Amino acid sequence: MVLYILKRFFLSLITILFVICLTYILMNTVPGGPFLGEKAISPRVLAELEAKYGLDKPLPVQIRNYILSLLKGDLGVSLKMQKNRPVLTIIGEMFPVSARIGIITLIWAVAVGVALGCLAAYTRGRWEDSFLQIVTTAGIAFPSFVSATVLLVCFAGGVFKIFPTTGLSRGPISYVLPCFTLGLTPMCSIARYTRSSMLEVLGKEYIKTVRAYGLPVPVLIFKHALRNALIPVVTYLGPITAVILTGGFVVETVFNIPGLGRYFIQSISNRDYPLIMGTTIFFAALVIIMSFAVDVLYKFIDPRIQLSNEEV
Repeated sequence: MVLYILKRFFLSLITILFVICLTYILMNTVPGGPFLGEKAISPRVLAELEAKYGLDKPLPVQIRNYILSLLKGDLGVSLKMQKNRPVLTIIGEMFPVSARIGIITLIWAVAVGVALGCLAAYTRGRWEDSFLQIVTTAGIAFPSFVSATVLLVCFAGGVFKIFPTTGLSRGPISYVLPCFTLGLTPMCSIARYTRSSMLEVLGKEYIKTVRAYGLPVPVLIFKHALRNALIPVVTYLGPITAVILTGGFVVETVFNIPGLGRYFIQSISNRDYPLIMGTTIFFAALVIIMSFAVDVLYKFIDPRIQLSNEEV
């Protein structure tokens, strides 16, 4: 177990290093720069700005300097979005907003998705199962920006003006549309994964034995079958949790929420190199951490699972 954790830790460091190098290279291959949008900027001033922030050096040197600064906990300062403010401070201010939306989204998406998946599996072949299959397929097929637009038209700016159109200024009611939009696709995916896995578990011999004892359906499903059906769901939850916790780039942009996702999109548009790098590294690290947590969680869900490098 310890060997496995150490191996995953070093692989995670290598992955983050690869993400840093690749992002930096791709970012610099796009024509233009963070200072070209400034009005009436002279070549001399442009050269001075690039020299000040180390952008005049060769690309390998820039990457090396960035990694050395990163090891010291320095992600640089914003060049355009919030000039000269540390990127780490900006992430620290923006991420709690995204995380708040993400936690609410994750709770309802998992709870509803697992419940609907169990219902669909238990009612296999009946109208309930068919109806849920149609709903979940449609939920996965619709992109989040389409769902957000439909919800805004129907419940914010159209017939039913119940919810605010943008921002989070009106308290808990402001979270309804963003959280529903962000969690719709994950909820539908969780429901389908749960249904598929639950159908397999319900065919096992020990479930037939439990049925023979005449236990109530909720006990049969949630106590005896669900635990063994959760492995595919937990696998999916690893990376999707990281995506949800960052607020969803499209959702935050559509609903004008001042979270990390919206700032990431704006930093790309403004070519704010340090902010692009900082948010990319933060997102990559979050995905890696969540994937690692899922791998360890397997052992607690099903003790029969043997992790790689673990003694059998």
